[in-house]
Amino acid sequence: MSTDELGTAGPMSSARTPTRDSRGTPSPRPAATVILVRDGAAGVETFLMERSGFGLFGGLHVFPGGKVDGTDRAAHWEDISDGPDDATASRILGLETGGLGYWIACVRECFEEAGVLLAKDRRGGPLPLARSEARARFGRWRERLNAGETHALEAMCGEEDLRLTTDQLAYVSHWITPHGQPTRFDTRFFLARAPSEQEALHDGHETIESEWIRPKRALERFAAGELNLISPTFKNLEAIADFPTTAALLAAKRRIDPETIPTILPRLPAKDEPNGQEVLEVIGYGGRAEGR
Repeated sequence: MSTDELGTAGPMSSARTPTRDSRGTPSPRPAATVILVRDGAAGVETFLMERSGFGLFGGLHVFPGGKVDGTDRAAHWEDISDGPDDATASRILGLETGGLGYWIACVRECFEEAGVLLAKDRRGGPLPLARSEARARFGRWRERLNAGETHALEAMCGEEDLRLTTDQLAYVSHWITPHGQPTRFDTRFFLARAPSEQEALHDGHETIESEWIRPKRALERFAAGELNLISPTFKNLEAIADFPTTAALLAAKRRIDPETIPTILPRLPAKDEPNGQEVLEVIGYGGRAEGR
């Protein structure tokens, strides 16, 4: 389920009714988004998908992402993941506990929505999912995940003897859906290089088109009215647009102290301000924020 960046929009709500704050606004739900990148002929490219036209948020161009599920927070993920344990992940995000769930949600959502699996095989090697047999086999796992099968990711890791390469994810930004929206998300953004042995492709249901595109070109097309982006999307595109290679990009982002990452809560203009501008308000740093 695609949350994307959740500035003025987000994913369709689930069946569960969210809690509400003192203003009657739904409390934001935890979510994670993956900015996939690769080295193209003209420089760094990123993977964008177009959401299907149905629903309140149809037509947005988004990165893969979605809400953090309860199964993403299970303790056993530490045993089959190469990245941070829950204590370390929680410290990075400024949480008391449950931080690793965001990394796991990134892996799951990236596979569900883009068909890219951030994992390695039993020998520690990359997954050659571009090969026909493997593509068909893992395509069935992807279908099970997209059908909402509980524990499908866990079952796939067990049967295919996989380790999740959560160490390849770099935490880069933190956005919260504005007050006044019917569905709200507290979204952490991560950056990852797409495995060269895999082919990214939209799921054909929630997303109907996809492409690899240079961030500057995406911003140009947004300015021309050809792409439908919300503020967190184009701000994250701006943040990766000037790097010549994915190696340079990831090295720079990994040097960022997570304590300095701002929490951004866009503030929408009032209904009586037809010409008002969205304000990107910083409400905290290091995951600690006021007025969510």
